[in-house]
Amino acid sequence: MRYLRYFFLAVLGLCLIIVALANRQIVTLTLLPEDLAVFSGLSWQIQLPLFLVVFAGILAGLLIGFVWEWLREYKHRSEASRAKRDTAKLEREVKRLKRRDASGQDDVLALLEDGGKAG
Repeated sequence: MRYLRYFFLAVLGLCLIIVALANRQIVTLTLLPEDLAVFSGLSWQIQLPLFLVVFAGILAGLLIGFVWEWLREYKHRSEASRAKRDTAKLEREVKRLKRRDASGQDDVLALLEDGGKAG
C-alpha cells in the first residue's frame, strides 16, 4: 500500500511539472478592472507565470474548503466533547458505587448515611 501511495504521489508530481512547463507564459493580474482602478486610484498589478496563478488558485480553494469544513463541524466537535465529559463522569460514578459495594455496607444503611449527610 505504501508503494501505491508513492506511485500516486510521483504521478501527481509529474502531472504538476508538465502543467507548469506547458503554462510558463507571463500573465498580468490586476486588483480591479481598468475603469474602476482609474476611478478609485488603485491600479495594483503583478506579472506572474500562468502556472503560479493556477496553483495559487488551487491552494486558495483548498484552504478555504478546509476552514469552511472546520467551522461547519464545530457542533459535532462540541457534542463529542460533551459526550466525553459525560462518559468520564459516569465512569467515576460507577467506580464510586463499586467501591461502596465492595466495602460490604448494607444498602439501607448507606441510604440512611447519605440522608444524614445531606440533612
